[in-house]
Amino acid sequence: MAGHSKWANIQHRKGRQDAARSKLFSKLAKEITVAAKMGDPDPDKNPRLRLAVKEARGQSVPKDVIERAIKKSQGGDAETYDEIRYEGYGPAGVAVIVEAMTDNRNRTASNVRSIFSKSGGNLAETGAVSFMFERKGLVSYPASVGDADTVMMAAIEAGAEDVESSEEGHEIYCADTDLNDVSNALEAALGESESSKLIWKPNTTTELDLEGAEKLMRLIEALEDDDDVQTVTANFEISDEIMSQL
Repeated sequence: MAGHSKWANIQHRKGRQDAARSKLFSKLAKEITVAAKMGDPDPDKNPRLRLAVKEARGQSVPKDVIERAIKKSQGGDAETYDEIRYEGYGPAGVAVIVEAMTDNRNRTASNVRSIFSKSGGNLAETGAVSFMFERKGLVSYPASVGDADTVMMAAIEAGAEDVESSEEGHEIYCADTDLNDVSNALEAALGESESSKLIWKPNTTTELDLEGAEKLMRLIEALEDDDDVQTVTANFEISDEIMSQL
């Protein structure tokens, strides 16, 4: 799991840049609009929307942006997005899952295929790599919320499956179908989380050298830069020594 955690940290640092932050806000707003359009526009009556709003708040998306995204879903001219999952291999055979929301499947498929090809990877059939991951719910808290024992007890009572605590914070995992309930229970016990979302958790990881890590980062950043791509997950691991050189 080191790879997943370290990539999340890289994303966090990258997210401090204005351009990346603006793109992140746009992707989160799109998820809110889609969730609201698919169900009830009231987050209290729509679990997917509630989680989308909670994730947006955790990433400091302004309240007016969240409200606009919900309102947009109720308009007659609201775009219709298809949710698509792409699977492929990056440098060194690293498995990559790309989740997208698009109003043009052909455009998105062409763009994603091109990015994989230019970055030394290749797009594969759906199902080619997803068996290497588990669909899980992830709720993240800062280290300041409490010590490992306190968080572990709250997680157990909330119905979570696992907790990984470090100096950087606490990552609480649960079944994907339990995320809304576990997130609500944790919020009652520990306060609002930094993040509550569905993820692909790798079952195995591939350790990368510096060259492989640099190539994979370029692939992931290019994918994330595409407006249709919502999330990118890869099953890699990077040593602390290599991490410091990136």
